[in-house]
Amino acid sequence: MNEVWPIDVPGERVLVREVDPRDEGPLLRLFEECEDWFLAATGLPSGPGDVQSLFYALPPGADPAAKALLVVERNGEVAGVIDAVRDHPEPGAVAVGLFLLAPWARGRGLGRAVMEALLPRFGEPPLVTATVPPGWVAGERFLTRLGFVLDAPAAGTPVNGTANRAAGPREGAPRRAVLRRADSP
Repeated sequence: MNEVWPIDVPGERVLVREVDPRDEGPLLRLFEECEDWFLAATGLPSGPGDVQSLFYALPPGADPAAKALLVVERNGEVAGVIDAVRDHPEPGAVAVGLFLLAPWARGRGLGRAVMEALLPRFGEPPLVTATVPPGWVAGERFLTRLGFVLDAPAAGTPVNGTANRAAGPREGAPRRAVLRRADSP
């Protein structure tokens, strides 16, 4: 996916492209701006290691070559980041590990437009999975509006961390969301 593609959002210039080294500073700023999400997900604000872990984080059993790490630019400024893995959890599927937009870019239809443009780039997958921090109502609402079905909340389930980092002090198990697309080839 070594390309840049425009996203149709009226009145705005929105592009999605692969992350490159020049994005480190803008991603650090994005993560600082998204403190609300980090507090919901981990109980802690983001740190510099969170950007670095984006490059290494993979679900168990996923092929590193299937990872896509993308930035969303709105009017020339990094407005979001997407971490997705093709062919996971099964061949043809896509697992979205992170779909994060800056607070100033939320609630404007940008997330929906990006997601609708992203799926054809991944070959119209019949299955898309995602996760949302427990109690992150905005994320749950976003996924539900896109047609995802959320698993029941895991009440008070602690997380032991991942291979990439230790769990935050108030981090609970994320809710899994599933989108099965009957209209896929």
